[in-house]
Formats: sequence, C-alpha cells, structure tokens
Amino acid sequence: MFTGIIQHVGQIVSAEHTPGGSRLVIATGPLAASLALGDSLACDGICLTVADESSDSATFSVSPETVRKTTIATWAKGRRINLEPALRLGDRLGGHLVSGHVDGVGEVLARVVEGDSERFTIRLPATVKVVEKGSLAVDGISLTTWDCRADAASIAVIPHTLAHTTLGDRQPGDPVNLEQDQIGRWVERLLGSR
Repeated sequence: MFTGIIQHVGQIVSAEHTPGGSRLVIATGPLAASLALGDSLACDGICLTVADESSDSATFSVSPETVRKTTIATWAKGRRINLEPALRLGDRLGGHLVSGHVDGVGEVLARVVEGDSERFTIRLPATVKVVEKGSLAVDGISLTTWDCRADAASIAVIPHTLAHTTLGDRQPGDPVNLEQDQIGRWVERLLGSR
C-alpha cells in the first residue's frame, strides 16, 4: 500500500520494451539505501517489484499486462518518475490509500493557471469513477477531484506539488496513470452488485 505522497522524483536510466514486457532501470536517489530485492516501489503510481538494486538505482521487470494497462510503453531514458516506497505499519497516511494497481490511463486535456495554483483537467477512461471532492491518484500523486463529469475531472495543483513531482512536466495530450480511491472502489462494487 501507498499514500500518494511522493518521496522522490527519480529518472529512467534505461528502458527496454519487448513483446514479453519491459525492463526498467530507474535512478532512485536517496531511496536506494532503503530498497532491497523484492520490495515494492510505486513508480508513477505503478507498484513495481525491485528485481535488482545498486547504490543509486533499482531494476524492474514488468509484465506485458502491466505495460498494456499503464503508460510504461511510453517511458524512455531520461523521463522523470514519481517514486514512493511502500508503507510500513505505523507510517503516517498523508494522502489516501493507494494500491499501485492502475485503474486506467487518462489524458491531460487542459492546464490553466489559477492564482498560485494550476487547474488540470483530466480525461477519465470508463474504468475510472470519481466523485466531487474525492481522491484520485494521478501518476501516483494523491489529489482531490472537483468539477467531476462522467468522462473528465479537474484537480487543483499547488506550487509545492508542481515543484516536487512530475506534474510540472505534463502538458495537454500527455497520458497519465490513474487510480481511483480504494474505499470508493469497494463501495461502488458492493452497491453495484445489489
């Protein structure tokens, strides 16, 4: 489990994409010292397992299913990546509960300056449901939704988040990994079965 509070912005050192999946090496900066083989690390909101590690990077083997359901196929050397290590029992929950299992890929439709913040409008795939003032992880970042419609929602992004995540890199037309709120997902599933 994760919280959607980004701990470090890493960078892709290498990305190999084949029909059998992807192999990624990501510079993990200060997180490298605490990572071990088999650990989970949320990379742009995708829970990946450390397959190899060094003093400054981690290597991940990614299944074809994960590549199909996320933005990984577009990742290349030099891309900046939001990183968050898995929660430990007793850690503070600063964002919302996030599993790292992407519900769908959305698209940045618009980005508009509003005061000191920026308003992002995100196109939602049919697999992602949101509610007004609910939680949505965008590339792994815990954000609050508003102006919700069936196929789009807005998020307000404060300067700190723009400066300390990869959202500052995203422009209209860019794909983003989306994960809806865990509690909302289960409530929807339970009510939908009635």
